[in-house]
Amino acid sequence: METEVYDFRYPVKGAYVWRPYGVKIRRLVESYIRFVHDETGHQEVLFPVFIPYEFLAKESEHIRGFESEVFWVSKGGASEERLVLRPTSETAMMPMFKLWIKDHTDLPFKAYQIVSVFRAETKATRPMIRLREISMFKEAHTAHADREDAEKQVREAVEIYRKIFDYLSVPYLISQRPEWDKFAGAVYTIAFDTVMPDGKTMQIGTVHYLGTNFSRVFDVKYLTPNGDWEYVHTTSYGISERVIAAMIAIHGDDKGLALPPNVAPIQVVIVPIMYKGSEEAILRETKAIQEELIASSVRVKVDDRIDRTPGWKYNYWEMMGVPLRIEIGPKDIENRQVVLARRDTLEKYVVPRNELIESVRELLRRINDDLRESSWSYLRSMTTKATTIEEAKRRLDEGGVVEVPWSGDNDCGMRIQQLLDADALGKPMDEDATREVGGLRDLACNDKQANYWLRVSRRY
Repeated sequence: METEVYDFRYPVKGAYVWRPYGVKIRRLVESYIRFVHDETGHQEVLFPVFIPYEFLAKESEHIRGFESEVFWVSKGGASEERLVLRPTSETAMMPMFKLWIKDHTDLPFKAYQIVSVFRAETKATRPMIRLREISMFKEAHTAHADREDAEKQVREAVEIYRKIFDYLSVPYLISQRPEWDKFAGAVYTIAFDTVMPDGKTMQIGTVHYLGTNFSRVFDVKYLTPNGDWEYVHTTSYGISERVIAAMIAIHGDDKGLALPPNVAPIQVVIVPIMYKGSEEAILRETKAIQEELIASSVRVKVDDRIDRTPGWKYNYWEMMGVPLRIEIGPKDIENRQVVLARRDTLEKYVVPRNELIESVRELLRRINDDLRESSWSYLRSMTTKATTIEEAKRRLDEGGVVEVPWSGDNDCGMRIQQLLDADALGKPMDEDATREVGGLRDLACNDKQANYWLRVSRRY
């Protein structure tokens, strides 16, 4: 709470308050999410929070997957109601897709929204991670003429999410979820997971190919060029504030936040160091630097509070995660220089005054890159392989993701989970993932040849 991002004290279980600084971080993240969706032809929509229960119940597998998590609206004023608060929007959007999509010229149709969704979470809730109101849920929903085009969209969605997570310097593993853990109503699910500092994994994004499972029950058809009516193939994909939680946890340290410059509300803080008799000159130089940075599109703040020492200010802005600090005192003015301090490494640099803007730009770029590289190095160090139950258990106890040999049989996969007391993330889908199993046997079913590596972890 000291970082002024999020307040845990709201008196409803699993519901939290975004404070002004947190909202600024969130808006910068949302802005980039909108940018990458808009540039790939998605159109932003805004649907009501209410879904008729009958709509949610139409797709049988979907209702089985979500019914236990639904918030019910049974009364509105004096009247009885039969509504749910949306847990996700497939069943809300499909009836509207039926109205909007008429023939093949309307396809592909790609929509997204950033809204609240609600889950009646019965497990222990965690700020930004396990919520009853997920207040920053970006969900995209698309419709296509056939499976080929829909699966092309799945691949595009994966690339969109790569861009978003790379922009936030959050590392990820891409896996195809096992059959027993796919999204309710999907043909298959591809998921992004990251490893948190405590060694547990957290799902930060999912992409689903839904086939015609939803279009059939909602009768969403299009007229083909040949004059036939066909069901559309649909996809959906979502991310939430979990990605902000991951970004904060992965990059932060004992001093507080360490925000990537891409989404830091304040990229540079200027701390003038006042000495008696030099105040006017220092403030004049501070203002000049501020104006130059603003003109260069740098988000900057001057901390000229007179009731706080420079050391207190350094600690405060380090806690707030500001990527770069500029220190300016009388000797700096005399020597035509400034001191730059990085938040991530705490290194300091003295740079000539006339090279300040170029140096700031370069350091902000380098901080983004270094945060990304260090987080990826951590993820890779926490991803290992094991070929025996004992070895897999030992590695899981150390934290991270363990890849074990698996035949692909669902019963064997669920048995692996039980033996290891862990969750299956699925088959590796990363471009650089090594998929050759090399003649190994299934970890749980020794009579079966292993065909895949199965990722397992302890997860949130």
